[in-house]
Amino acid sequence: MAQHQLHERVTCVASPATWLSGPDGRLGGDADGLYVEDRRAVARLEVTVDGATLTALDVQRTGAASAVFAGVRDSLTVTRSRLAEPLGGTETVTLANEAGERRSVVLAVDVATDFATTGAVRDDLTASIVDFRAEEDGAWWARSADGMAVRLDTTPAPEGALRWAVTLEAGEAWSVELRFTRTDIPPIQRAKRFSTLRVAAADPRLDALVRTGVQDLDALRRTDGADVYYSAGSPWYLTLFGRDALWAARLGLPLGVEVAAGTLRALAARQGTAYDGDTEEEPGRILHEVRPPDAVHRLPPVYYGTVDATALFVCTLADAHRWGMRPDAVEALLPNVEAALAWLAGHEGFVAYRSTGKGLTNQGWKDSGDGIQFADGRVATGTLALCEVQGYAYQAALHGADLLDAFGRPGGQRWRAWAAELAERFREAFWCPGGYPAVAVTGDGEQVDAVASNMGHLLGTGLLSEDESAVVADHLASLRSPFGLRTLATDSAGYDPGSYHAGSVWPHDTAIALLGLARDGHRQEAAALVGALLSAAERFDYRLPELYGGDDGATPYPPACRPQAWAAAVGPAVLTALLGLDVDVPAGRITFDPLRPSPVGAFRVRGLKVAGGELDVTVDAAGAVTVHNGPIGISFLLADGSPARIGRPTSAASAG
Repeated sequence: MAQHQLHERVTCVASPATWLSGPDGRLGGDADGLYVEDRRAVARLEVTVDGATLTALDVQRTGAASAVFAGVRDSLTVTRSRLAEPLGGTETVTLANEAGERRSVVLAVDVATDFATTGAVRDDLTASIVDFRAEEDGAWWARSADGMAVRLDTTPAPEGALRWAVTLEAGEAWSVELRFTRTDIPPIQRAKRFSTLRVAAADPRLDALVRTGVQDLDALRRTDGADVYYSAGSPWYLTLFGRDALWAARLGLPLGVEVAAGTLRALAARQGTAYDGDTEEEPGRILHEVRPPDAVHRLPPVYYGTVDATALFVCTLADAHRWGMRPDAVEALLPNVEAALAWLAGHEGFVAYRSTGKGLTNQGWKDSGDGIQFADGRVATGTLALCEVQGYAYQAALHGADLLDAFGRPGGQRWRAWAAELAERFREAFWCPGGYPAVAVTGDGEQVDAVASNMGHLLGTGLLSEDESAVVADHLASLRSPFGLRTLATDSAGYDPGSYHAGSVWPHDTAIALLGLARDGHRQEAAALVGALLSAAERFDYRLPELYGGDDGATPYPPACRPQAWAAAVGPAVLTALLGLDVDVPAGRITFDPLRPSPVGAFRVRGLKVAGGELDVTVDAAGAVTVHNGPIGISFLLADGSPARIGRPTSAASAG
């Protein structure tokens, strides 16, 4: 991967479109551009006044999809207000005369594109530049040989070339709007914004993390017909990824079940039905990623090479059911659950993968070529069974069995027995002599013995005994940096804090472990991870990137996506852990078991979406819970089974 300096870029997102530029607003180098559906629609966009570039003053991100860049040219203040929209975006250039006398200037815009795919840009492959040209319809166009077309409309119209002669009286302002639209693809419905979650805490970093994450998740929403899912991240992954979309939906369940339901339906519609060696499709398998046919790069447009998304599909449906997904919508997906479980059981021994040489080398979430390592630094190859995937599969079998039972379908007992056998095999094969689970086991039964963050995903799945969970919690403490869990232990020979998966910190990985620690009762370590994530968020202006350096400085990883959906979902996930929230709508109860003492002080959460209603709850610094509003017909309990205190309702939230 080329080391694009994305951490220095200003990003505006309205999936599947994204703007990338430096803090001066200019587009003209590196990965700069306006991208739509994995193609670069604008590669160069420069504004000059009387032939001179502007002196940059400031930039402010005004939302997930917008930013304002301020510059100056002599006594003229020039602002560029940028907005991303699903088919493109707008840039409004405003000249303001701060002088005490009339000014006459010429504003000029230089715009061009190269139609490059995001994959080609990511790999630093060059493409020919194409200038926009005026056509008879009054618009400016750029057209590619393969049919891509980008339209530029300007208001007011230019005088011949993209030039405007502007005369401003003292104190007067003038603006021109540049609207870019990709016209060769169907109109894209913008997913409705429905996130209402907000928090006020003694530690204001929690408020900022949740607010920014919710905004970014809104911006990353995409529609698949009537269904909504989160595209994985800007700029490389603004599309449907099985694993990423499922984890983002699960971590983001405090925002409601709509995205989880849409994600499940979008993936179910593409669930594997046949064997295909090129795409790695198999019956029952959930896909890895989808790309537009004109933007493929290395992998097929629909690619199934993931070992974990199939189990995560079942787990996500079970979670969504508990959080209040409509019973008829859950029932409609049970045939897909049965097909997914059959795919899991079709593996011999453990759920495993082997690279075909055509797709990804590694098919778990650490999918880089060196992502799975032995403690001595050797890279694991061949057939690999990842520890966390066995945890997902165990949980999927048990929760899938519960779903089948709940809707009167056969098979529940079979999947419980399968889960029990998997757990026994896991204990025999995965526990290393040092007393911790291996990151993976090879096809020959060799333990990949590095101490890695993968083991954190086992917590909360039920696969571990109480004693085993405590051992994993202790090892996670050794992986913790001041800003989250390192993906690999510092004493591993291959440890590199600046790598992609061999020592870096991934916020979603930390959040998954945090939730597991809280569920399994390891409160001190859970609280420490809450603090680490808040410290990291503060370093990154509360827009957590895909990953960052695993050292003691939260060092930026230059090409990391930002925003990234499962990183944006960390805020809602932290709230789940802080509240000790256990939602079971079918059973008619919501249970609270908050971290005590609260690592963020007293806090109040409003707008948690559960069962068609909204939940408002306060936790004081000692951990006492008061429920203010909640969905009708639900009991609110504490961990000991006693009822939660009910406080005065708030007018800001619906009672359902």
